[in-house]
Amino acid sequence: MPATPEELFAFFASLGIPHETVEHPAVFTVEESKRLRGELPGAHVKNLFVKDKKSRLFLVSALEDTVIDLKKLHELIGGTGRVSFGSADLLVDTLGVTPGSVTPFAAINDTAGRVTVVLDSRLLEHERINVHPLVNTMTTGVSREDLLRFLRATGHEPLAAAIGEARQDAVT
Repeated sequence: MPATPEELFAFFASLGIPHETVEHPAVFTVEESKRLRGELPGAHVKNLFVKDKKSRLFLVSALEDTVIDLKKLHELIGGTGRVSFGSADLLVDTLGVTPGSVTPFAAINDTAGRVTVVLDSRLLEHERINVHPLVNTMTTGVSREDLLRFLRATGHEPLAAAIGEARQDAVT
């Protein structure tokens, strides 16, 4: 059974990870998130769940304004051949979350270690990182160091990679 947000927060507590969570209506896109999240300080993230030609799975987290070239992504993350989006069923089976709720915190549910977590290097420049806590009706902020500590505690050594660049029309 996948972890609940409450179980995620208990895991944070066991690791001594402080966090701040804000509840909001369900969001499914970055644009919806921008309108509903309020004034949360820190970096806001978009996440992609992809697989390569050999069915290796990757969870890619980048700043919300990042333009990601899917045709070249495999070269940046060590994939074999071009990547494609993983199905909703595969997402639920491996990370225990549904589309719209993809988050690096879902690593808590990947007890088999099937997913490689990739963090964009621009994201890692920020002190605070905001992502969904396994559901898209909340946003949780943690420090960059605590996100890394969380991932390692779940058995996921994150791969840092320069995934993309900011959209030219993005305001940061």
